[in-house]
Amino acid sequence: MSQTAPAAPKAIEGSLNFLDDRLGSTTFFKRNARKVFPDHWSFMLGEIALYSFVILLLTGTFLTLWFKPSMHEVIYNGSYTKLNGVKMSEAYASALHISFDVRGGLLMRQLHHWAAILFMASIMAHMLRVFFTGAYRKPRELNWLIGIGMFTLGMVEGLFGYSLPDDLLSGTGLRITQGVLEAIPLVGTYGYMFLFGGEFPEGDNGDLIPRLFTLHVLLIPGIILALVTAHMMIMWHQKHTAMPTRNQTEQQVYGYPFYPVFMAKTGAYFLFTFGVLALLSTLTQINPIWLFGPYDPGAISAGSQPDFYMGVLEGSLRIMPNWEITAAGHTLSLNVLIPALLPLGLVFGGAAAWPFIERWVTGDNRSHHVNERPRNAPVRTGVGMAAVTFYGLLWLAGANDLLAERFHVSLFATTWFFRFAIFIGPVLAYIVTKRICLGLQRKDAAVIDHGVESGIIVMSPEGKFSERHTPVKEDDKIVILSKENAKPEAPAVDASGVPAPGTKGPMGFLRSRLQRAWTFDDIPVEDKGHHGEHHEVEGAEHSGAEQKELSR
Repeated sequence: MSQTAPAAPKAIEGSLNFLDDRLGSTTFFKRNARKVFPDHWSFMLGEIALYSFVILLLTGTFLTLWFKPSMHEVIYNGSYTKLNGVKMSEAYASALHISFDVRGGLLMRQLHHWAAILFMASIMAHMLRVFFTGAYRKPRELNWLIGIGMFTLGMVEGLFGYSLPDDLLSGTGLRITQGVLEAIPLVGTYGYMFLFGGEFPEGDNGDLIPRLFTLHVLLIPGIILALVTAHMMIMWHQKHTAMPTRNQTEQQVYGYPFYPVFMAKTGAYFLFTFGVLALLSTLTQINPIWLFGPYDPGAISAGSQPDFYMGVLEGSLRIMPNWEITAAGHTLSLNVLIPALLPLGLVFGGAAAWPFIERWVTGDNRSHHVNERPRNAPVRTGVGMAAVTFYGLLWLAGANDLLAERFHVSLFATTWFFRFAIFIGPVLAYIVTKRICLGLQRKDAAVIDHGVESGIIVMSPEGKFSERHTPVKEDDKIVILSKENAKPEAPAVDASGVPAPGTKGPMGFLRSRLQRAWTFDDIPVEDKGHHGEHHEVEGAEHSGAEQKELSR
């Protein structure tokens, strides 16, 4: 029996007809309004980054109206009387003016800064979710690379953003940036002069702040906006990945339609994000530039710390030994060059290459639309936790002076601790994480094979105790059985002694060994139909002719 589709509300139908009469786009809107989005809380991490970016654009536009990107020196005579009569740049004076004289200016400054923190934190959390669930696999490698590019640009954008007020704290960061640029061989001085426009600080006619302002409000946001647009368009075309559920398959997307369910949820979530940021900006102080004063090359604030996402570079610089190489009249400052390039090069370069390395090692060239549980890929999860440990230790090392002061230990002791920890910690993290994943796989295999503990102890006529297990719930069973068991390793040579394709040469040997390391300790999880069994419980025997049940 056919069923007539309900008529669309008059307001919606009128709007669609208006657009269709002029653009012929009704079919497009109707088709995309029914696009399905899977429902899982972790998918909102990427949306938080999007909402934070929107708030950054809005608050940044407000701040641009009053900020003066100039290094021209003026004598301050404003509402913050403690700095009256102090010589400072127009950039710093206008930042003070926004904070104390523009209605809502301080709220907007803090909202902008908190949104930047949340933007970077949510991108980091989103990328970790994508990595640990294997959501970067074919055909989504390009979107993974776009995400890494956005995070890298976000770091540079944040550095330039908190450098604009030209206060003592940001000036300290710029001095470090200058040293890093000049340490790059051959092109370092050119890059330094291109960005800074001359010696730093230049005084009354400097070009640094105007250049940072142009990069911060025009170039980098434009590139990030283009990457966000490309990211969303690719995701829209490829469909969103999904967690393993009852109705979800590699060929079918199961979830809620874009309109009205997803639109209502994402709209509410944007308001929640904005509300949390507004609450933080109202009640929690961040970057009080008036306490630092204008930048002075002869002074430095105690306990200077950058925003959290730059802490890894700060930490690597602090714990690096003073290594320098002098040859042919030129000095190569390894004590600056290595910390500036190697840590992030390892993390971001490794992350960018990982999808292709994994596909090469496993030989898996299939398209994947259902995510993988982290426990089912112990090597990937172990490598991810090793990278997180490496990043986190360097981040902590960026506060080694504060750690030494708060915990009353030697600064040299904290420095040497981190020098060893960044090598030992990731290895331990990999080993422990992999063993945990394998243990969870064994637990899943036991649940599928024997069922779930019921809490009921059964005594046999012989007096032995056993626990009754109940079959696992169907939804849980589907999630557990989503694991793909490792395929048996192909023989290196056939019956005639001819090497198998892909195993020849050094690269073939390396791939074979890596593939074996990836799969050799895999725990098979299969449904054998053994459910509701009794399992003997260790303990004293009990005499009796009848079977009895004892509740725990």
